[in-house]
Amino acid sequence: QLQLVESGGGLVQPGGSLRLSCAASGFTLDLYAIAWFHQAPGKEREDIEGVSCISRSGRLPVYADSVQGRFTVSRDNAKNTVDLQMNNLKPEDTGLYYCAAVKTSTSIWCTLGPDFDSWGQGTQVTVSS
Repeated sequence: QLQLVESGGGLVQPGGSLRLSCAASGFTLDLYAIAWFHQAPGKEREDIEGVSCISRSGRLPVYADSVQGRFTVSRDNAKNTVDLQMNNLKPEDTGLYYCAAVKTSTSIWCTLGPDFDSWGQGTQVTVSS
């Protein structure tokens, strides 16, 4: 059974940093593109926004405009994990962060759209002074 588990969320002041991690079990990540999604407070799960995506190869990661230059996604296929380094956090970054996976046939494919079929339970990030 495919399972994704997020960790690393917490409370941080504006300008601070967090590192989220997505750990996979039941499958190996090397055939999957992995994306991170953000559900802002008060928004429905259907309104989540793609934050970042990393392809099977790790090449050409994709970022939402709102996080470009602040967030960095990386993957370690040997450890079966994908991390999201979040720097210079802002209050509007607050919310639940989900990682999601989809098996892809190409090594550089990635998207911030809702094309992912395996999801984690989310980890809470709160940016507040």
